[in-house]
Amino acid sequence: MLPYIVVSVVAVGLAMHGVRAGLCDGLQVLWSSLQLQLDSVYVSVTALVVVFLATVYYMSRPRKVYLVDYTCYKPPASYQMSPSTFVEQNKILLGENKEAADFLRKIVERSGLGPDTHMPPAIHRNPPKPTLDDSYVEAQTTIFAIMDSLFEKTGLRPKDVDILVVNSCIYCPTPSLSAMIVNKYKMRSDIKSFNLGGMGCSAGLISVSLARDLLQAHPNSNAVVVSTEIISHGVYTGSERSMLLTNCLFRVGGGAIFLSNKRKEKKRAKYSLVHLVRTHKGADDRAYNCIRQTEDAEGIAGTSLSKELTIIAGDALKTNITSLGPLVLPASEQLRFAFSLIGRKFINPKWRPYIPDFKKAFDHFCIHAGGRAVVDEMQKGLKLSDQQVEGSRMALYKFGNTSSSCLWYVLSYTEAKGRMKKGDRLWQIGLGSGFKCNSAVWKCLRTIETPTDGPWSDCIDNYPVQIPEYLQLSS
Repeated sequence: MLPYIVVSVVAVGLAMHGVRAGLCDGLQVLWSSLQLQLDSVYVSVTALVVVFLATVYYMSRPRKVYLVDYTCYKPPASYQMSPSTFVEQNKILLGENKEAADFLRKIVERSGLGPDTHMPPAIHRNPPKPTLDDSYVEAQTTIFAIMDSLFEKTGLRPKDVDILVVNSCIYCPTPSLSAMIVNKYKMRSDIKSFNLGGMGCSAGLISVSLARDLLQAHPNSNAVVVSTEIISHGVYTGSERSMLLTNCLFRVGGGAIFLSNKRKEKKRAKYSLVHLVRTHKGADDRAYNCIRQTEDAEGIAGTSLSKELTIIAGDALKTNITSLGPLVLPASEQLRFAFSLIGRKFINPKWRPYIPDFKKAFDHFCIHAGGRAVVDEMQKGLKLSDQQVEGSRMALYKFGNTSSSCLWYVLSYTEAKGRMKKGDRLWQIGLGSGFKCNSAVWKCLRTIETPTDGPWSDCIDNYPVQIPEYLQLSS
């Protein structure tokens, strides 16, 4: 009996051990299965997080904006008006006011403008008293010419334009100039069009800024920027000295710029936009009033330029480069600039401010060709060489102050000279009423071959020329 009981106990013990062993093996298999499932879930969640973050980054990162190409208006030879002819035309307007006529002649002699600048047909008439229709005809002639040229040059079709930004300071008709373009080229009904007015010569870069922001919000889009000034509408027919200055400086011109954020356009684009910094000094009364559209004592409308214009322009530039400098300057220049600011604030306010050497950040400079005094002030303030401001001086000499489009004539000069190489960095500086100073930084994506078209195509070999300090005109 006892052996039987022992055997039974042993058998039960062995059975229990087997059950426990089987249970442990089952648990191990279950745990391994759970681990595999958890690992699979972990990998899946991690992959989803990575994809989500990558998508957020891709969607939120700034889109590259490419300058595919641009065109400048080249007025016909019939628009040319020599300085002597210009003075004679204005004498007709001034009548017996010999003092005002002598003042105007002295300004023209020192303006830096050459013999080939252009005035619209209305100013060639005798007497030169333009009408509203003259302004409309000038706007159509200029804008349609540069738009046709841009479409032909780039292969862009009107229906491919998603964004249209047009700027003209003085002439702002109804319907707008942007509507005029949409109507002429039968553009799409969903086009995003904008018309900027009253923003002065700096509006060209303001328009680029607006187009850039719209391209950030709208992927896979094309934008066209049109910058011009309608001279017929802005000519002053009175005798106030501060208002005669605009007659002496402003000339016919315009530019059309094709911008895009499409990746495929990078292959043929000339430039990519790196930075755009805008400065507005309108809070200061002197800056706000230094360029102002008003009426003289006789009720004749015109635009008045202050004697302090170059000083205010210099101050605006200093403010602008304070924001631009940290974005583009090498560390050594930034440290020197910072030490100068700290020293002037805490040690000696009379210390001369340190002007950073922007030649270490840029290869080319496109300064607003607003007038000889403006170019001189910018060259002195930035410590640039004569060659670095050559484009601005030659654009002023050949075409005059073409307002918001003048920066594109300056850039076109640099390209026509064969100086723009792949990797070069370009700084455009626009100045205008308000008072505003705007900077655009571009990187050249390919070496630009000397163009066979454009405003300089038939005369670039004649430049640069020596511009006389004083151009003697007959009395």
